[in-house]
Amino acid sequence: MERWKGRVALVTGASVGIGAAIARALVQHGMKVVACARNVDKIEKLEAECQSAGYAGTLFPYKCDLSIEEEILSMFSAIKTLHQGVDVCINNAGLAHAEPLLSGKTKSWRNMIDVNILALSICTREAYQSMKERNVDDGHIININSMSGHRVVPQSYLHFYSATKYAVTALTEGLRQELREVNNHIRATAISPGLVETEFAFRLYKNDPEKAAATYENLRCLKAEDIAAAVIYVLGAPPYVQIGDIQLRPTEQIS
Repeated sequence: MERWKGRVALVTGASVGIGAAIARALVQHGMKVVACARNVDKIEKLEAECQSAGYAGTLFPYKCDLSIEEEILSMFSAIKTLHQGVDVCINNAGLAHAEPLLSGKTKSWRNMIDVNILALSICTREAYQSMKERNVDDGHIININSMSGHRVVPQSYLHFYSATKYAVTALTEGLRQELREVNNHIRATAISPGLVETEFAFRLYKNDPEKAAATYENLRCLKAEDIAAAVIYVLGAPPYVQIGDIQLRPTEQIS
């Protein structure tokens, strides 16, 4: 990770859970981290924690609604003005609504597409353009995917969400191929966790907190820090090593 010191990373969905853990880990390793979310109160608290801990890097909270392209473009413009550009892009933001294929609400489906697929693709495009205009040939784009992007579970309310994550699997491999086609050494990686103990289930089952809590009580889940450790491993691999996908889940998880 020594070569990443002082360089700029963007982490989306960084206010809680996996995104916050990744942002903290990158700051610990000396990076300048632009951490974005719709609500930056928790990111500002994380910034203060990183400062008091004396971490080598710096955290920069940024308010951005990733479902609105204009806000994403404005964020990249601000990053260019303040930090020259992005060297690492961590597309972590993602969400799920419990909406089955046979009875789901179009509004909820569209929201999942906007955040899980389109925002990820827009951030990827803008990060690449940022690297290209500065002749950055060793950058890295990491998509936080899901095991739901590799298998379909028999829970109907997760099927549309799973479809968006299958898209992330295809987009990551497509990105890798396009980067090779233009003879660029920027790397593309997906990290696909199984069950991680975060606020994810409480947002998915927002009307049933007991069901959300039970999601994490039946087995020993992964922690957000485990995913952050996978990000550090991927970034720390030698530049000639292309890690396409890391699938990780709790040892006790069946599917």
